[in-house]
Amino acid sequence: MQAFLKTGKTTGFDKSQQPSTSSGHQSGQSGRRKTPTPWVEKYRPKTVEDVVEQSEVVAVLRKCVEGSDLPNMLLYGPPGTGKTSTILAVARQIFGDMFRDRILELNASDERGINVVRTKIKNFAQLTASSTRPDGRYCPPFKIIILDEADSMTHAAQAALRRTMEKESRSTRFCLVCNYVSRIIEPITSRCTKFRFKPLQEEKIVERLQYICGLEGVQIEEEAFKTIVEVSGGDMRRAITTLQSCYRLKGAQHKISKNDLFEMSGMLPQHYIEDYLEVCRSGDYIKLEEFVNDLLYEAYSIGQMLEQFNEYVLRSPSLTDMQKARICDKAGESSYRLQDGGSEYLQAMDLGCAMILLLKEK
Repeated sequence: MQAFLKTGKTTGFDKSQQPSTSSGHQSGQSGRRKTPTPWVEKYRPKTVEDVVEQSEVVAVLRKCVEGSDLPNMLLYGPPGTGKTSTILAVARQIFGDMFRDRILELNASDERGINVVRTKIKNFAQLTASSTRPDGRYCPPFKIIILDEADSMTHAAQAALRRTMEKESRSTRFCLVCNYVSRIIEPITSRCTKFRFKPLQEEKIVERLQYICGLEGVQIEEEAFKTIVEVSGGDMRRAITTLQSCYRLKGAQHKISKNDLFEMSGMLPQHYIEDYLEVCRSGDYIKLEEFVNDLLYEAYSIGQMLEQFNEYVLRSPSLTDMQKARICDKAGESSYRLQDGGSEYLQAMDLGCAMILLLKEK
């Protein structure tokens, strides 16, 4: 027993007498499938140059990487445009293998109140960073605190963060990532260099999706790429996730089509949106009720339908500006009631009946 505790091996055991089940167990382990990695993480940019579309931001950050120094930064823009991926790529290039030890990343799933700023963030900011790596090479003597979705922080937490940013400026750089810069208090924005991330163009998203499909062996129709862009709304993260989800659901041998993507995303095919307006034009309340019932039997969300219908109405050439304004106003009211727990059937019928009366007016 003492020998086992010291060496971790038993004495007097003949390896030739080892049960044959161990070899079977090892072969079972080797044959065990690896957990699939989400493509969003697998194809996340590893360097600043890999970031898609944001040429101005990349040009500035490339200079910062070359000089091994960073200012406090505020990255803002629509979701899925590469804000978090960019700062993680910068940290990876500056710190190398040590970047996980040099960054503290907090996102919306963490508690973001004033107590976290006073404890977790402050304690990490006060740690001293070495200027050399374990192998003796130079490493910038500072740390990076990444506050993802910083616009969800309370004003009290942002006010407490302001003082920490001032006191620990020599050893810590702060990077705030948000969608709405207007929700960040002025004393914070004045202490940061602001970088605006533009919405991604359709061509760039399609190019990235084609690259992933080529590496993963995904079979997909050409017109389905535009459908992914439409479904994702310019969000690269959502586009890649939708592609992977559809691929996993349908299988490697299936060729992904537009209908598969609509089914996966929960969006309504365009003909439902067009038929809803045409039914209202007919002025037939019975047809309207049948249409709404059929829509609900297909398990489509009326909230999603209202969102798509609003966009369709705004672009419809057959409606006057006054009709568009009144229909969108009523659609907004129905959407508000749905958010408060209203019946999907009643709200779809209410909007339809209001449009029937509106379209009858001359």
